[in-house]
Amino acid sequence: MRRRGFLLAAAGAGLTSACGSFTGTARGGRIAVDLAFAPTQGMSPYGDDGLLLSRLAVVDGLTRMDTDGVIHPALAAQWTRTNATTWEFTLRDARFQDGRPVTADAVAGALRAAGRAEVKPRVLSDVELTVRAAGERTVRITTATGDPLLPARLANPSLAIFSPAAYGKDGTDGKVDPLGHATGPFTLTHLNGAVSATLDRFDGHWRGKAAARGVDVTFVADNNARANALRSGQIELAEFVPAAQALVLGGRARKVATVRTTTLYLNTRKGPLADPGLRAAVRASADTSALAKSVYEGYAERATGLLGPGFAWADGKQLPVTGRAKAATPRGQRITLATYTNRAELPEVAAALQQQLGRAGFDVRLVVKDYARLESGALKGDYDAFLMSRSTALDTGDPVSYLASDFTSGGSFNISQLSDPAVDAAVRKAAGLDGTARRRAVLAAEAAILRTDAAVPVVHEEHLQGVGAGVRGTVLDPYERQFVGLETRAR
Repeated sequence: MRRRGFLLAAAGAGLTSACGSFTGTARGGRIAVDLAFAPTQGMSPYGDDGLLLSRLAVVDGLTRMDTDGVIHPALAAQWTRTNATTWEFTLRDARFQDGRPVTADAVAGALRAAGRAEVKPRVLSDVELTVRAAGERTVRITTATGDPLLPARLANPSLAIFSPAAYGKDGTDGKVDPLGHATGPFTLTHLNGAVSATLDRFDGHWRGKAAARGVDVTFVADNNARANALRSGQIELAEFVPAAQALVLGGRARKVATVRTTTLYLNTRKGPLADPGLRAAVRASADTSALAKSVYEGYAERATGLLGPGFAWADGKQLPVTGRAKAATPRGQRITLATYTNRAELPEVAAALQQQLGRAGFDVRLVVKDYARLESGALKGDYDAFLMSRSTALDTGDPVSYLASDFTSGGSFNISQLSDPAVDAAVRKAAGLDGTARRRAVLAAEAAILRTDAAVPVVHEEHLQGVGAGVRGTVLDPYERQFVGLETRAR
């Protein structure tokens, strides 16, 4: 890792590692960032790598969502709903990072490419878009049924707009090359696999020049290493620093309320936990209050459902869960519990759960690895239990997409392998409603999911972002789509 070597060389020359030694000024106006998660798909926007592109201010969509969950214009200056299923978006004057103009044809091609992706973006899991240019600067989007969330859907990083040059010769293979082809304030100029990335300022951005000249990114799964690099001044920003280091970091650890819930997903299709009674036994054995107090050191609260206090309309309003299976008595059944190292507290939570479930009568084998090494197996159902921290509003700022992708038959992120007609019907009903009725239906769908014990909510999180002394303009986003922003700079 390039920056670590530089620090050691400097120390050998008798220099200090004080924060002022490696500020953005010393780096020529660039900022150094450690991110917790490495790209797993070559920075393709269609999976979780799209979130990396968004957090590094590489991409724009037709719309954008702010830190309060409000939707604003982005590449589209305005939009109109012309009937129940059709919307028209008027484009602003903007350019791609390769110099081409953002036209209606280019936007329509980009959105159609997302629909052809090898792995369909989760945000499209419950809707199909028909997109065409209706003039040089007007894009018309039609959905099969009414979709009141379409402007919010289009703010998802997986639906970011890229230049036609990003899609290869004919643009029909569903792949995209983001390097130098997006529209955001920073251009991704180099990607060194899962190790590092280099971003340079895009001076032609439609909102003006970014405050920083560029961003140097290192992907560091070790939570303490990220915090230590921030503390020593090697970097300006560190993603998701451990609660255990909050006191040492002081004002450099910034608390952010989230719409994130740590959840234990249980395999409903195969293995011992295909038995509803044993899943109920897992739920009954997990002391989540103790975990919130001990492991998270006050930066989380016991989860009462899938949706946490980040949704004010759902907080404290969960419906009673009825019809659950009666907890069976575990008799030494062997189960594999997996989690990942990229989030500081998860391995410790998993170890505590291993002890709790062991006392209840399970024989628990623990698997802890980097997330990139676990995801494919988790999606295939290789583990009996999978502990993960999940944003419940990641796709549209609305929880329906999360419920659909994680818990419905054929859902694209269905780690629990759940296939339950009542759950499918409840989520489908919520997707077709709007306003207060939609929210009531979401709470009913949440209760239907919890009835199956396919998921055991553990805690609702607050997370800590590491921001170096003198750094300004970092975006502390509960929805986790933003981190580096147009105004981010170091003194």
